[in-house]
Amino acid sequence: MNKKYYEQLKETIYADTLNNGLKVFLLPKREMAKTFGIFSTDYGSIDQSFVPIDKDELITVPDGIAHFLEHKLFEKEDRDVFQDFTKRGASANAFTSFTKTAYLFSSTNQIEENVKTLLDFVQDPYFSEHSVEKEKGIIGQEIRMYDDQPDWRAFFGTIQSLYHNHPVQKDIAGTVESIEEITKDDLYTCYNTFYHPANMTLFVAGNFEPESMMKLIIENQNNKDFSALSEIKRSFPEEPLHVAKKKHVIEMPVSVSKCMIGIKEDMTFENMDDFLRKDLLTDMLLDQFFSKSGEFYQELYEKDLIDNSFGFESNLEKGFGFSIIGGNTAKPDELAETIKSMLGKLKDLSLNKEDFERVKRKKIGQFLRSMNSLEFISNQFTHYNLLGIDLFEVLPFIESLTVDQANEFLQSWIDEERIAVCQIIPSQG
Repeated sequence: MNKKYYEQLKETIYADTLNNGLKVFLLPKREMAKTFGIFSTDYGSIDQSFVPIDKDELITVPDGIAHFLEHKLFEKEDRDVFQDFTKRGASANAFTSFTKTAYLFSSTNQIEENVKTLLDFVQDPYFSEHSVEKEKGIIGQEIRMYDDQPDWRAFFGTIQSLYHNHPVQKDIAGTVESIEEITKDDLYTCYNTFYHPANMTLFVAGNFEPESMMKLIIENQNNKDFSALSEIKRSFPEEPLHVAKKKHVIEMPVSVSKCMIGIKEDMTFENMDDFLRKDLLTDMLLDQFFSKSGEFYQELYEKDLIDNSFGFESNLEKGFGFSIIGGNTAKPDELAETIKSMLGKLKDLSLNKEDFERVKRKKIGQFLRSMNSLEFISNQFTHYNLLGIDLFEVLPFIESLTVDQANEFLQSWIDEERIAVCQIIPSQG
């Protein structure tokens, strides 16, 4: 077991890669009452085309199958796993993103039993034809519910405007039609390919003793048989840099329109330092210009183009990335044109050192506050680890950023060909 102390954050991480390939990270925080565990696999909604384990041919599975599989793992032949956690006073959950599926729990007692339950239920799949058919109705209802939510439709409508071919444009849950195609055999194919320990990470943070916790995890894994895992072969379609659709309008029964402006990020990098620099600067510069204290926010507010729903986000991953700006507005066309104009001006702007140091201090403050949250640490550590980045090295990396790097980024960030607009407007008639 490797032990690494991070002087600046006063934190110690214990790490090991087990014989079966599972990567384990432990962050003991004895001052915490709670412990949080997250067991994740490098498999998300975009992983639709791949070569199954022990096969030679590429296959493409139905949209939404990673999310469907996440749901099904909680259901065993004789019980629902949620009850196993509830009996011990633990709270369990799971989520599927574009790039990963994660299973998690938080608890204040019986930590070791909860860690074993987390490992055991994820590593013991049970799918029957009957239970798969039943789940289709449940997930179909979930999909229809999201289809009725303007915020969700605006989010995915923006991504669909940005991307031509990449599966990031597909709803994580799939469609009512696509999940109807899912079979028990499909689930086992995906599970056997992507849920091998060598493709997974366990992160546990909170009130426990690291040596005994690692011993428990190793013993748990040694009692299970896993064949060796060869490299997983995934396939993604070619994706041009320009957007698929400049403007996408969706009519819905809403009282107020929504307008989202999407930026299709250029995700070509020489190394992961370049990736992390872009990841951080994108977020910092969106904050600099579009947060409530930002340069452009006041102008938008004074023109009565936005309300308190206005916001922004960026989502950068290996192979794709996008940023979205917008919210509710009574003037969707004017808001779109104004923000596009503001973005177009960025390449002619130059931050001074004082402004950049201010936005950098704000980013450092946000990061340090977030490091008080076990959920943030666990989720972000897992996210960055999949990219080959150490979350605990991010703080010194932020501190090392310079105003020259920020201005160089501003010069090349925005390209009109990589901007799209999605609007939700009230149904006509």
